[in-house]
Amino acid sequence: MNKILEPSRPLTVHGLTARSLMTPNPLSVRDIASVREAVALLTDKGFSAAPVIDEAGRPVGVVSRADILVHDHEKNERASRVPEFYHKADLILDEEERSEREFRNAETERTEVRDIMTPVVFSVKPDSSARRVVEDMVALKVHRLFVVENDGTLIGVISSLDVRRRRLPE
Repeated sequence: MNKILEPSRPLTVHGLTARSLMTPNPLSVRDIASVREAVALLTDKGFSAAPVIDEAGRPVGVVSRADILVHDHEKNERASRVPEFYHKADLILDEEERSEREFRNAETERTEVRDIMTPVVFSVKPDSSARRVVEDMVALKVHRLFVVENDGTLIGVISSLDVRRRRLPE
């Protein structure tokens, strides 16, 4: 049985604003939070990324799973580097090696989100047209834009999925 597929309706965004598309009060991560805290948030909520905000609530970047993977890879690469002249026959760690490993682990526990985040913020104002939101997302090749007030405070986030989900009037 052959089904004839009709062309889908074009996405129209006339009359809508960023405020009508955004998810208000998005969960965010403070710039001074630990990487471990960011991992917990992203994992618990099933997010691929979260805005990073400063003390005043202004977005200063984005932390994503990719940022965390890069950080973890670099951390493990640094930790596994052993000078060529050093090869240990037995695999039991002596006290000095154990303390060095514990020191490296403690050091990575202190890594803050601001040290690994992507320090770029693409944003729009709440009254920006939905057309501008879509055009900015396409031009910037991003999947989300932040919605910020005039003082720079984060009030929402718009993902490409938010735009797609929205039943937009024709």
